[in-house]
Amino acid sequence: MYIVVEGEDPGYNIFVNGRALARHEDALEKLALRIGARPLIEFFSADENSLALLIEEGAGNQDLMRKLPPPQWYHPTEGLSTVTALVEELERDPQQLGSEGRTVLEELREYSEVLAKTELRGLRWHLAVSWR
Repeated sequence: MYIVVEGEDPGYNIFVNGRALARHEDALEKLALRIGARPLIEFFSADENSLALLIEEGAGNQDLMRKLPPPQWYHPTEGLSTVTALVEELERDPQQLGSEGRTVLEELREYSEVLAKTELRGLRWHLAVSWR
């Protein structure tokens, strides 16, 4: 799971590995709901670039490209609210997610940094998924 920022180049590094987040997406969704936060997966949106990447990776259907709705973009404060709640909960007890709890926590902290920079620049974002 990775962050996509609206526009060609936001002027800062938006890369976060996101592999641990993707592996624990179901558990993170349940955790978010339990603590009253919006699940991260609700910020997912496919755009032409991410769908083209999925097709290149062999995980998408080219016919979907023609039927793809416009991407949904979200204000960074919405994502920061979720990420902050998850970070606080996992700082309290990272073992809630097993042995990778600390790795998930670090990736969430990186999401927080990217979303804060996105907010400062007045840009919008969404999550995308790579199957590699």
